[in-house]
Amino acid sequence: MTAALLMLAAWAIEAAFGWPGWLYRRVRHPVVWFGALIGWFERGLNRPGFPHWVRYLCGALASLLAIALATALALLVAHALSDSWMGFAIQAAIASSLLASRSLYQHVASVAAPLLASDLCAARKAVSLIVGRDPAQLDKAGIARASIESLAENASDGVIAPLFWGAIFGLPGIAAYKAINTLDSVIGHRNERHAAFGGFAARLDDVANIVPARLTGLLIGIASAELSAHRIMVRDAKRHRSPNAGWPEAAMAGALGVRLSGPRLYGDRRSEEPWLNPDARDPGSVDIRRALRLYILALMGAALLLTGFALMQEGL
Repeated sequence: MTAALLMLAAWAIEAAFGWPGWLYRRVRHPVVWFGALIGWFERGLNRPGFPHWVRYLCGALASLLAIALATALALLVAHALSDSWMGFAIQAAIASSLLASRSLYQHVASVAAPLLASDLCAARKAVSLIVGRDPAQLDKAGIARASIESLAENASDGVIAPLFWGAIFGLPGIAAYKAINTLDSVIGHRNERHAAFGGFAARLDDVANIVPARLTGLLIGIASAELSAHRIMVRDAKRHRSPNAGWPEAAMAGALGVRLSGPRLYGDRRSEEPWLNPDARDPGSVDIRRALRLYILALMGAALLLTGFALMQEGL
């Protein structure tokens, strides 16, 4: 019962069931619990009156402590449940809560349907659940672009990266990665409140995603069977503000033959982001559906890789 086999089982559970709504209403979700813990640390340690370097050190301490708590809990669970198929099944069920392949597909698909029907109000409401930019400022192309970018980036952050670290280190690996990624989501922002306190968490998330982001871009390119996807990924990924998100997003832009990224609004702040695949056309609702098909094909490729890795681990 190897780590990679555990991830395959966890992924099968997540793909089939996700995190049911009735369960979320009763107990929320592990990421919500962890987010609340981070918020508690942040409120206690992130004091605006402290010097920048003190806030950075406090944020680093809070981040390391939060990651250590999540990893230690996973280690205890893995050790206690390591000797039986029932224990394996329980670990797989726990790990499944830290994957998001099903919910990601559902959220992006929920944008495609109203956009295809030209219901911009419903499409903006749907896209607001998966992006941070101001949906009221998005036209049809902007909504499609935001959805496709979110699909590409979160294919890495929400699926490939947790599987990658889980396949190497088991339940503690996926728990540690999810802790790092959640820290980045909660405090890794470039604003006045979080730039110092969340700086360490943001850099740690960058490091944790170096390999998974590039692997995701490669899988998207292979799934598309388009050489342009690989060419544009290699050419444009470095233009992105993130050292990692540009890889799957540029691959998706090349695979679909559309331009992604570009300037966007976050509240009252305009972010002048460069274009990925700048000479291509703007995406539309049909391109969201094409992106979802590529997403499924890329995940099928990931499943084959994970299966091969599990067989290698079994032979060791």
